[in-house]
Amino acid sequence: MKIPTKVFLTSDTIRVLDDRARRTKRQKSEIVRAAVETYLSPDSAEAGEAALFRRLDRMSRQLDRLERDVTIANEAIGLFVKTWLKVTPAMSAVEDRAASAKGQERYAAFIDLLSRRISEGRLLREEVLNDVLGEGQT
Repeated sequence: MKIPTKVFLTSDTIRVLDDRARRTKRQKSEIVRAAVETYLSPDSAEAGEAALFRRLDRMSRQLDRLERDVTIANEAIGLFVKTWLKVTPAMSAVEDRAASAKGQERYAAFIDLLSRRISEGRLLREEVLNDVLGEGQT
């Protein structure tokens, strides 16, 4: 048994409903009835909860990968600095000024290279993984 009911909807909702009814070739009352039944169904809460858990699981995996990548980056930088400090000899004041000038030049080139790689979407992480897996060897 169908009972007529008066419901107030926004004009935007009505436009979407009209469009959906036209595209699916269904009556608006059929679409609204299905939507209300879905909303009121006890399963809808479980479905929403399941969707939330799927999203949280995906976010957890993303955070795990991010943590792994940050750990690798920190270890790589730490190892580089430790090695650099171990093998780099102390310099005289004259050598230090020349090295400082050369360092500024190299830093500018480094920043330029870094910005180009990032804008092109080339990531060192992918190159390292390819090298580790043996795919980067030619």
